[in-house]
Amino acid sequence: MSEHFGPRAGQLCGLAARALGWRPHEFWSATPAELAAALAPPEAEASECLDRTELNRLMDQDNG
Repeated sequence: MSEHFGPRAGQLCGLAARALGWRPHEFWSATPAELAAALAPPEAEASECLDRTELNRLMDQDNG
């Protein structure tokens, strides 16, 4: 496990537990797409979704 993956996975597992009531085995058996769908707001429209360019910009900004 990389030094970046482990802490981030732990944070996401905690978020899934708090927001979704998922237990660890439910988090670890979910795909990233399933986690994203479960956490997405129900009213999200396709026009409100991030495109790859915007996602990369936000990731670069966060890694600043």
